[in-house]
Amino acid sequence: MNDPERIRAEAADWLASNLTGEFARLRGLGGPGREHEAFDARLAWERHMAAAGWTCVGWPEEFGGRGLSLAEQVAFHEEYAASGAPARVNHLGEHLFGPTLIALGTPEQRKRFLPKIVRVEELWCQGYSEPGAGSDLAAVSTSAVLDGDEWVVNGQKVWTSLAHVADWCFVLARTERGSVRHRGLSYLLVPLRQEGVTIRPIQQLTGTSEFNEVFFDGARTAADLVVGEPGEGWRVAMATLGFERGVSTLGQQIGFRRELEGVIEQARRTGAIDDPALRDELNRAEIGLRVLRAHALRTLGESAGPEVAVGKLLWAGWHRRLGELAVRARGARALVADPGLDEWQRLFLFSRADTIYGGSDEIERTIIAERILGLPKEVRG
Repeated sequence: MNDPERIRAEAADWLASNLTGEFARLRGLGGPGREHEAFDARLAWERHMAAAGWTCVGWPEEFGGRGLSLAEQVAFHEEYAASGAPARVNHLGEHLFGPTLIALGTPEQRKRFLPKIVRVEELWCQGYSEPGAGSDLAAVSTSAVLDGDEWVVNGQKVWTSLAHVADWCFVLARTERGSVRHRGLSYLLVPLRQEGVTIRPIQQLTGTSEFNEVFFDGARTAADLVVGEPGEGWRVAMATLGFERGVSTLGQQIGFRRELEGVIEQARRTGAIDDPALRDELNRAEIGLRVLRAHALRTLGESAGPEVAVGKLLWAGWHRRLGELAVRARGARALVADPGLDEWQRLFLFSRADTIYGGSDEIERTIIAERILGLPKEVRG
């Protein structure tokens, strides 16, 4: 049965009844640039959600989910965001790795990992980018070789979100010596709590450290913990990136709506709203947000392909411009951090990264040009 309004009402009722007591103080906490906020309490909240059956709602029931339709998932994520509930801590496991394993993993891998993701007992991070391979993932050099019944992993990953709190990392590594570009890569599942793994947080402009460097120095994982066949890592990694642009982005846009309304209120309070140029840009931001929603709904449910680059390009640029509008709306006060950054200064600073992480604008435009518009391929030296 496909009944989005029933799910919306059920979710709204549960959230209203459960975002109370100690959990009430978590409203609005967490999210990009603010992952440090009440992390342990947010983890407890998400485990509370799991006990009530509100994690992995789009997964098939056989894997612990609710089997909700796309429309029902949209209703849940929008209601969750609208309630002010805290940012989720298990996003990478629930929305990226889990769906990848459901689609491409072995029965043994699904049995081992999926239940603990549903119960929020193991957290995951993504080991893709490297110092010499940021958005150009085909240039990864982290290597893994078989030693008996284990892979031995050596190399470095960077900008690894939440690695410092994760238990596992899905790692794109080169497993065929002498291979180049897309060939010879494998998608390995590597435990982080072992000798041979060093995690070093990176302090950001905001003063927080949700990104990390991860060093693998002889780290080990079982030979059967490769998703897909060895050498098929590029295909699996691209499938994961496709899931990254899933239905949860509709909930993300509710958060964007709340931020836009906050910026408008700031502009009214400071008098900046009287500036015709700023008013025009705020109107454009409103139109842009509606475009984001229309695009997300139009492409919902499509298989992962180059079209996902369009969505990333749209929301990243929109959010970065909103950060710029936020400091303009604050006026001269935005230049002073006393005693620390306020939410609008933090929005401005962290949103500078939006057009880089998860696929830089340059790479997304190249994908759109070559794979959607059919333009000549970029000359690579």
